[in-house]
Amino acid sequence: MGQQATPVRTARLGKAVGPEPTAVSGAVLLLPGGEEVSARRPSPVRATAFVRSLSRRIARAGRGEGLAVHTVQYRYRGWNDSAAHLAADAEWAAGEIVRRYGDVPVCLVGVDMGGRAALRAGGHEAVNSVVALAPWLPEDDVAAPAEPVKQLVGRRVLIVHGTNDERTDPELSFRFAARAKKVNREVCRFEVHSDGHGLHGHRDEVLWLSADFTLGALFGNPVSRPVEDALAAPPPIGLRMPLAAGFGKSLRRQNA
Repeated sequence: MGQQATPVRTARLGKAVGPEPTAVSGAVLLLPGGEEVSARRPSPVRATAFVRSLSRRIARAGRGEGLAVHTVQYRYRGWNDSAAHLAADAEWAAGEIVRRYGDVPVCLVGVDMGGRAALRAGGHEAVNSVVALAPWLPEDDVAAPAEPVKQLVGRRVLIVHGTNDERTDPELSFRFAARAKKVNREVCRFEVHSDGHGLHGHRDEVLWLSADFTLGALFGNPVSRPVEDALAAPPPIGLRMPLAAGFGKSLRRQNA
């Protein structure tokens, strides 16, 4: 008896978060965290409570705009060196959005290793914006090429990092943002002071910041003053913008 062929793994889109609009005019792809190296298939519950909260918040905020929100289900748990599986799956998902909904703008929103995937896949032609929360980025290595930034030209980019993050180094995301800002003025980065990797201490503020930025990038809506200032400020000011406690209170009133 011959050996049984190994089934080909494919990435998938999770079902739309909340009521799917009858006419989709923009899409958000949520990219959960992952591991540096792993050939295992992700668990169906791999997306953390934070990712689920983020998807619901963005979906509610964009409901009136015709926003579709999906979480990407990866083929593998790992980035896996040069294979960059998570980034490849993010690119596939952006193409799948176009196939399903037509030529609509896409925002990639990634957490942890998903943040790296969002930044790397940001060059897909359908993507007009990227949000990377506590992104995992590789250490600087003179023997290896630096993490690319040119794919982000023409995209609006937000990076958010807790200053006390012990899992993903906030200094690495600052250095990445500084390089990206040199080729693309539409890059900003917020620091969540005293918060760790999960951004638990200021979760509500981070959720509102992400929703505010995403809807502004996708639909041309006015963004909050802090985001406007961060995008306009020269480095390092616009790349070390503090996320103020209570951010989003006025947005909550508007969306009540």
